[in-house]
Amino acid sequence: MKLIIFDCDGTLVDSEFLCNLALSQQLTECGIPSNITALITQFRGWKLASIIGNIEAEYGVTLPTDFEQEYRLKIKRLFSSKLKANPGVHQLLSSLDIPFCVASSAPRAKIEHALEVTGLSAFFKQNIFSGYDIQAWKPDPTLFLHVAKSKGLHPKDCLVIEDSLVGLLAAKRAKMRSIYYAPHKKSAGLAGITQVSHMSEIGELLTEKAF
Repeated sequence: MKLIIFDCDGTLVDSEFLCNLALSQQLTECGIPSNITALITQFRGWKLASIIGNIEAEYGVTLPTDFEQEYRLKIKRLFSSKLKANPGVHQLLSSLDIPFCVASSAPRAKIEHALEVTGLSAFFKQNIFSGYDIQAWKPDPTLFLHVAKSKGLHPKDCLVIEDSLVGLLAAKRAKMRSIYYAPHKKSAGLAGITQVSHMSEIGELLTEKAF
């Protein structure tokens, strides 16, 4: 193993509830009913444009042109006051002797803000990859393949840590091994994919050279 690729939202940082709280608030302002838990279940790992397109099709509406801008502002405020790193993330990153980076479908500004407010920025510095930078989003494997190419590595030498099925599918398509970080699920029924509920388990797997 020569590189670990971490997803950001839901993996490094506990952001899924906050992101979908902002989305729910924004939809409510537009007169569209929503449930935060349902939004998380349906759209975890999706890029925003696909989420908006799905909602518009489902409700037969066209959302306001400033919908994304207002949504992003809500997220920024929530992140600044409430966002935390997931349990064990700091300890895991501090212990790694394998190079690592973050690759997310989120905009670079959102990734950088999330890492900053949770005290993770120093771990990643310039090792941040955004789908928006190359106009490719999970489950398309292009982002992960771009990371490998940028590091001069073969996909088989990369391990992906993801919390969404969309991200895991992107890793599979990129021919990369992956670990499913799912602290709130007992079993995902994903054949051939190792599932963990705490970041410390990833450190144990690496120590045991399971990957």
